[in-house]
Amino acid sequence: MRSALGVLAGATTVALAQAASLADVCTTSHAKSSLPISDDIEGLEIDASSITASAVYNASTTGDYFYPAAASFDYCNVTLSYTRPGLDTPYLLEIWFPAPDDFQNRWLSTGGGGYAINAGTSSLPGGVMYGAAAGITDGGFGSFDTSADAVFLLANGTINYQTLYAFGYLAHHELSVIGKAFSRNFYGLTDTEKLYAYYQGCSEGGREPWSQIQRYADEWDGAVIGAPAIRYGQQQVNHLYPNVVEHTMGYYPPTCELEKIVNLTIAACDALDGRIDGVVARTDLCKLHYNVTSAVGAPYSCPAETTTTVLKKRGSMTNTTPAQNGTVSALGAAAAAKMLDGLKTLDGRRAYIWYQPSATFDDAATKYNYDTDTWELDITSLGGEWVARFLELRDADNLSTLENVTYDTMAEWMELGWKRYEDSLQTTWPDLSPFQSAGGKIIHVHGESDPSIPTGSSVHYHESVRQIMYPNMTFQESSDALNEWNRLYLIPGAAHCATSTTQPNGPFPQTTLKTLIEWVEGSVFPTRLNATVLSGELEGEEQQLCAWPLRPLWKNNGTVMDCVFDEASYQTWVYDFDAYKLPLY
Repeated sequence: MRSALGVLAGATTVALAQAASLADVCTTSHAKSSLPISDDIEGLEIDASSITASAVYNASTTGDYFYPAAASFDYCNVTLSYTRPGLDTPYLLEIWFPAPDDFQNRWLSTGGGGYAINAGTSSLPGGVMYGAAAGITDGGFGSFDTSADAVFLLANGTINYQTLYAFGYLAHHELSVIGKAFSRNFYGLTDTEKLYAYYQGCSEGGREPWSQIQRYADEWDGAVIGAPAIRYGQQQVNHLYPNVVEHTMGYYPPTCELEKIVNLTIAACDALDGRIDGVVARTDLCKLHYNVTSAVGAPYSCPAETTTTVLKKRGSMTNTTPAQNGTVSALGAAAAAKMLDGLKTLDGRRAYIWYQPSATFDDAATKYNYDTDTWELDITSLGGEWVARFLELRDADNLSTLENVTYDTMAEWMELGWKRYEDSLQTTWPDLSPFQSAGGKIIHVHGESDPSIPTGSSVHYHESVRQIMYPNMTFQESSDALNEWNRLYLIPGAAHCATSTTQPNGPFPQTTLKTLIEWVEGSVFPTRLNATVLSGELEGEEQQLCAWPLRPLWKNNGTVMDCVFDEASYQTWVYDFDAYKLPLY
């Protein structure tokens, strides 16, 4: 398999890589002979005895949200371990090297999700299919399947700082340092031949490339960043916000009631973008024109259901609900409205934001008590573990109660996490001048109906970068300047790093890395971003996404899309986090 993008790679490999087959290079002896020396990888020591190499032929993939299907590709699977100077902890890497004929002088780092520093090997085909050697790290946590939270505490009250900084940024830096040097030797690149370095990931895997770009600007040529879990101090506590709303109100909405509110929101706001397709492409217009209180009295009905939610690599949660029939209550609509407004302190100061209207209320899920025949609070471990383990420093996976927890408590938790982890997990440094000066390019995407990381989180960081880097320009001038190298695209109807089951006709930009490579290596400017409808009635339809701050608006009965700007819509994305004395980027 030779990528069509190969013509963009300016340099060619030397005779070894040109003449060699996969069988020639995919041997333990060749891998060992290709190991970079310690001086070339910041003093890291690779254990030569740990090297394994195995050739894989005719592999295939059905694709992912961030890369398309591939019928057949070959690669060399190499694993190794290394240590840092003065430390005994082994760090494990797995790297997939394309067959020599397919290598296009590219390296791709990939990340994880939740507290996992990698997504297994699921992201690696997305590099190999574009002629890139692609790698993952275990962060030094003991195995590729061990998440950071499992080894975060040495004991109650004692942080494992080696784990913290490995997870925060260091392990991914070392993955790229070793991976790039190893790739150069593996394929026999000369010192003058260019090796392009890219990063692609979503969620935690979207925070990780920001952690690299903000610290190691000249190490990267570009990054595809999806729905990044930046601003950890606020983001993780924010998962608990719906639970605190429910607990404060003393009302625990049946799951079907919240589903009905979402469905009614989608139906009411669908046409605001000029096209009726079951997709809310303009959640900003939805904010301006739709009030969830209009849902009061609407009937709902859901069958009995058992669902299993995968929380992270170490576990999942099963929830069984009975058949539900009723009407949307005033309390249910009020709870939804309070959640959509986002966290404010008791005196009305804004501490954070929540998801856009049309996003599902996943964090607000309640549980049914069959003994009392009532709906009850179900504290989400996504936020509960953060407070218990990372703020209270207890070896616990969740909070047992929300008694005495107020909106002020949540703001205090957010500020504590911000202060404690600003240098490792917050990842919102807004001055990216070194990366821009080095010629780096960013394509940043975020689902407009994301129910896990607020879409406004990405918008706020993008705008923070614009304001910090171009303070003396007008809004239009600074937006244009930023968009020359750092572009944000909101994905209509998309959920968290995926399409949404409630808006199946929404598109997804599945070939974004291809677009980034063409931009970096071929100067093909992505005015709009290609996206494809992957399911639903419109499956296969090709669409395009508008680059922020422009927003989609369909004309001619939904047949032609324009990218437009209007101030009222823009202002719905602008937040003043006045609960804090310092600026929150």
